[in-house]
Amino acid sequence: QVQLVESGGGLVQAGGSLRLSCTASGSIWGFDAMGWYRQGPGKLRELVARITGGGSTNYADSVKGRFTISVDNYKNTVYLQMDSLKPEDTAVYYCNYERFPGKYWGQGTQVTVSS
Repeated sequence: QVQLVESGGGLVQAGGSLRLSCTASGSIWGFDAMGWYRQGPGKLRELVARITGGGSTNYADSVKGRFTISVDNYKNTVYLQMDSLKPEDTAVYYCNYERFPGKYWGQGTQVTVSS
C-alpha cells in the first residue's frame, strides 16, 4: 500500500505563487510516474502535470510556462510550483502515484485564486 500526503494549498491572489508538495510513504521503491491532477467546481478531474521515473514531464496546455513539476527521490516527494496563478486555476489538486499495476491518490488540497 502507498499513502500520499499533500500540503501547500491555500488562498492566493491572481498573479501569485504557491508550491504544492506530496510525500509518498508505505511500499515505496521507485515509481513509474507521479503527477498532479485537479478538479474545479462542476468539472471533471484533469491532468495538470506528470513526471515519469525517468524524468520526462508533460503539462496541460493551460499551465505550460507557469507550473513546474519536480521530484525529490530521496524524500519520495513530488512538488508542483505554480506561478502566475489565475482564477481559473482554482480547484482541488490531487497527487497521483503510479507503479504498475497500482495507481494511488492523495486526499486533495484546495487551491483558491482570487481575482
